[in-house]
Amino acid sequence: MNENLFASFITPTMMGFPIVVAIIMFPSILFPSSKRLINNRLHSFQHWLVKLIIKQMMLIHTPKGRTWTLMIVSLIMFIGSTNLLGLLPHTFTPTTQLSMNLSMAIPLWAGAVITGFRHKLKSSLAHFLPQGTPISLIPMLIIIETISLFIQPMALAVRLTANITAGHLLMHMIGGATLVLMNISPPTATITFIILLLLTILEFAVALIQAYVFTLLVSLYLHDNT
Repeated sequence: MNENLFASFITPTMMGFPIVVAIIMFPSILFPSSKRLINNRLHSFQHWLVKLIIKQMMLIHTPKGRTWTLMIVSLIMFIGSTNLLGLLPHTFTPTTQLSMNLSMAIPLWAGAVITGFRHKLKSSLAHFLPQGTPISLIPMLIIIETISLFIQPMALAVRLTANITAGHLLMHMIGGATLVLMNISPPTATITFIILLLLTILEFAVALIQAYVFTLLVSLYLHDNT
């Protein structure tokens, strides 16, 4: 048994070269485009899922915000499929890496903010100073609102990283405890194995929920700036 709890989070290599790029690109293979006149059940489910995501995410947006539809749909499907694939044995989950999550959060947040400053300059600046603020509190509020604005991408990335990493660590520890208890106390090992199964089901739900939350927050940032 591997005693290093963080071994599963080490970037995998092949012949000394990191293969994380290939792992990141792999989920796109699971969503092929269909050229048939009549789609099969998989493609029909895929189209239904995309329409549901568009309806949930883009209904509140203006026509300018809806130009991000493809980006939003691609983001939630990528994060969701990556999280689910990471639950398979002997796999690597890229979303446990803070650097990758920041590389997704920062450009999307920056794009939304720049869009707001470009098309709604007065409205965007108004967020830094709520109406009716006492004059003595204006400098402090501007500083606080500026800090909260720049914390947004960090909060996006840390939330996704922490939730996925915590779930993987907990599954690893309970799985290791189950293997040890099999030779010591089979009844106790059975209980821990049932807990592991329930936790695995929960992690499947967390994988999808975190993809939804990450994308929803990006969509809300975009809505505030369009």
